Amino acid sequence: MNAVSLQPRAMVTDIPAYMQAMGRDARAASRVVAEAESGRKNTALMAIADVIIGQRGALVEVNRRDIEAGRARGLDDAMLDRLTLDDARIEAMAEGCRQVASLPDPVGEITGLAYRPSGIQVGRMRVPLGVIGIIYESRPNVTIDAAALCLKSGNATILRGGSEALHSNRALAEIIQAGLVASGLPRTAVQIVATADRAAVGELLQLSEYVDVIVPRGGKGLIERVSRESRVPVIKHLDGVCHVYIDTHADADKAFAVAVNAKTQRYGTCNTMETLLVHAERAAEMLPRLKAAYDRHGVELRGCERTRAVLPDIQAAAESDWSEEYLAPVLAVRVVDSLDAAMDHINTYGSQHTDSIITEDWSAARRFLRAVDSSSVMVNASTRFADGFEYGLGAEIGISTDKLHARGPVGLEGLTTQKYVVLGDGHVRS
Repeated sequence: MNAVSLQPRAMVTDIPAYMQAMGRDARAASRVVAEAESGRKNTALMAIADVIIGQRGALVEVNRRDIEAGRARGLDDAMLDRLTLDDARIEAMAEGCRQVASLPDPVGEITGLAYRPSGIQVGRMRVPLGVIGIIYESRPNVTIDAAALCLKSGNATILRGGSEALHSNRALAEIIQAGLVASGLPRTAVQIVATADRAAVGELLQLSEYVDVIVPRGGKGLIERVSRESRVPVIKHLDGVCHVYIDTHADADKAFAVAVNAKTQRYGTCNTMETLLVHAERAAEMLPRLKAAYDRHGVELRGCERTRAVLPDIQAAAESDWSEEYLAPVLAVRVVDSLDAAMDHINTYGSQHTDSIITEDWSAARRFLRAVDSSSVMVNASTRFADGFEYGLGAEIGISTDKLHARGPVGLEGLTTQKYVVLGDGHVRS
């Protein structure tokens, strides 16, 4: 493949017609990909990974244009961080493709096959969803993650990235389509909306004739808009208000390591801790030590009255802080009297995303796992592990906090559904 293109694309003038054509092409491609053998899909994924590495320098250069334009537009540091492609993230994209290629193919798996009294056999076969529309902001790595997972699970996809990453996403789309063509699959199995016009999002949300599910990845405003306007089913989460609770039976060193990592490893992600809960019996011991670490990282603390009794120089937390997704070096801290109080706080103010307990009391841990109503619940681990790559999914299409179809990081299985299959030998119903 030649170096990824730096040339401007022709302007899209008729948005409805453009999106209708993209939908038709995706539906036609989805039928081909749904029947593709695992080997062919894996060949495409490995080819994409190789080209990503081979085009590393060109990708960084294209991405630099987006970063410079973002700075000129006044994007904040968290947004610029999500936008950036560096060597480590480019390698991670390629590795994600390789991991997805190495995963078992869920398509065609038949489970529960059993004889009925009539003599027929009834089971369920896992099949692709069809065409998946993905709307996302900032992170160009989503382009590769989404394409890899949709391809391996037998789906076609229409990708609409944010305008701030348009150059990066176009370049990545060229890489993906080169891999598809090299393996004999239609290049229209993965399409990227090549216009920054917001009207394209509205049109995509109306393509119920061609699109089977929409996955929004981005800020709350985007996800609320998609949920409100879409005529297509949506897999989503709105907020990442994640908690770490330091129990009275917590190991101090484990609690310190997890609480620091969960907040400071990255600020602009949905699985970053936004509220720290500390049992009253551990507050005097843990809070000063943690504050010293947070100070070194430049994290602003906002605490309840009991927290401020231990740390008098921090800002008082307002009621709104308990449900805030900061996506920034700001942390709300609350002292609680019991495990029940911690769980009540999480279930009241949390977003059902990811919550963790630090404890050596496994009775408390089991209660926490059962009672906290979130898509990922952890014991003695950082919330930052709530990620498809870390869960062994190879990559993720997003995280769902809904309770129907898929919940938590959505990988291959979450991008398929099931249909009944019946095996007979000339059987007729009497």
